[in-house]
Amino acid sequence: MFQSFDNKSTPQFGKARVEALRATFDRLGIDGFLVPRADEYQGEYVPESAERLAWLTGFTGSAGVALVTRAEAVVFVDGRYTTQLTSQVDPSVFTGGDLVGAPPAKWLAELAPNGFRLGIDPWLHTGAELKRFETALSEKGGAVVLLDGNPLDPLWEGRPAEPLEPVVLQPDHVTGIPAATKIETIAEIVYARKANAVLITDPSSIAWIFNIRGNDVPHTPHPLARAIIYADGKADLFLDERKVGDDAQAYLQPLATLFAPDEIAARLHAIASAAGRILADADVAPVALTLSIVEAGGQVVEAADPVKLPRACKNAAELAGSAAAHLQDGAAMVEFLAWLDGQAPGSLTEIKAVTALEATRAKVGQGMQNPLKDVSFDTISGAGQNAAIMHYRVTTESDRKLEDGEMFLIDSGAQYINGTTDITRTVAIGEVPEEQKRFFTLVLKGFIAISLARFPKGTRGCDLDPLARIALWKAGADYAHGTGHGVGSYLSVHEGPQRISRVSKQELLPGMILSNEPGYYRPGAFGIRIENLVYVRDAAPVEGGDLPMLSFETLTWCPVDRRLIIASLLTDEELQWLNRYHAQVCEKLLPLISDTEVRQWLVSATTDITRY
Repeated sequence: MFQSFDNKSTPQFGKARVEALRATFDRLGIDGFLVPRADEYQGEYVPESAERLAWLTGFTGSAGVALVTRAEAVVFVDGRYTTQLTSQVDPSVFTGGDLVGAPPAKWLAELAPNGFRLGIDPWLHTGAELKRFETALSEKGGAVVLLDGNPLDPLWEGRPAEPLEPVVLQPDHVTGIPAATKIETIAEIVYARKANAVLITDPSSIAWIFNIRGNDVPHTPHPLARAIIYADGKADLFLDERKVGDDAQAYLQPLATLFAPDEIAARLHAIASAAGRILADADVAPVALTLSIVEAGGQVVEAADPVKLPRACKNAAELAGSAAAHLQDGAAMVEFLAWLDGQAPGSLTEIKAVTALEATRAKVGQGMQNPLKDVSFDTISGAGQNAAIMHYRVTTESDRKLEDGEMFLIDSGAQYINGTTDITRTVAIGEVPEEQKRFFTLVLKGFIAISLARFPKGTRGCDLDPLARIALWKAGADYAHGTGHGVGSYLSVHEGPQRISRVSKQELLPGMILSNEPGYYRPGAFGIRIENLVYVRDAAPVEGGDLPMLSFETLTWCPVDRRLIIASLLTDEELQWLNRYHAQVCEKLLPLISDTEVRQWLVSATTDITRY
């Protein structure tokens, strides 16, 4: 298994650990300390050695930050995790905060006492974050204190070692562009900005530039590494040599000079001391590195990571690989759903469903000679009321049976060498109440609206987000997560800068892969989400139109549960889209499935829906 079901939350230790942290404040000269859910590379997924937030608080979600002061301890999370937070932390120690509406910087500006001194680990925060904290405290006569080390680390007995997983090479036929060409293109950007070099700190960018992959963090196949690329086309790669085998060494040596990770500050100092100008992304680069440039007399030129958009706008080879991966994944999903349908209500648990799906993906991958490399995130497997927890993670303690009359939500994904998948289906277990079917159909209407969307060039994710919500809004409902996130090419399942959400200002560009996943969640009762991956492409011209338009091309092929759809709530256009989609699902996947019963199930699951 690529995922575990152990309950890793330890709220019982929260009080003692917070007291131990506070005991360091006088020595450090601080009044509070921030503990983000982040590592020194600012990735979404972090190695066990960097799970400081979970160790301190018990909260195991993928986004959050704790602010511990002398008198308070607040854990800030977004809407996906509010329910989870209440069950994972000691309420006598921690209170909940709003990571989106009232994040730590706002808390500091409004509630911190005068003269408040905030301690941070400069490796775990970016330049952009530092500015927000400094601004928040400036009017109170406070200050941010950059600590030499993280005060939690000496307190953490048995802290896991940093990962040393081997680097593997990603072949050109799936990357589409050789690494040498990518480096040359980035060097041209540096030269055009009249800079000496660019600092690349995002491991996904490193993986994409050098066409390498790794296994240092769960479910995201990048190695923890950084790089400096110079205006003359040379490159330095900061990567632990213990991760580099003979083949990788022979491949990387012509592309870059290899250094140990802890040598990067010295290299930046050398460039900066010669009055060097270094491009760095203030939203990604840790303060520790940008500060070393300034202290050596260099200039930090704030600029977006030059790899973000090229990585997001997939080339033809990457799109072709993703399409093939999704067909394979669709075949596995169909086999799993057919099996699930054949089980008696109450005979399965959430964990059994997860293990069956992962085993099916592995079997299908082996049969199609494209092995399952990993899951792309821990599967969300929620039955009945557990599905109302948006990012529910089943454990041996919470494992629930799939009971008659309930809905079951399974949100899962896979990593294949040619693509990353992410799919959610909500299915009926037995006969489901009409009210739940109504909300399922309202969510489906939003899902279809995104699938059908045509939009002019320049459209941003925030412009499309309401399309997925209107049917729910009319019913007095909504959901507390974005409608879609970017997805990488055998990289992170959550990739920026592209998103479909209220706050996304990024223009949607051809080649960007995004999820389309509206939902609805009624706490303590049920949850619904339907998700496909799509990519942005040029739309066919419309007769009489006068603007170039874009649209979405579907990547995910898998039936939507017909038993949960109230056809009378769908418009003719929506019903036509759904029937056409199901016809394509059957056409594309039937040749990949040999089992007679599964084939019969697929044909039945994709039969046209009528109103009568």
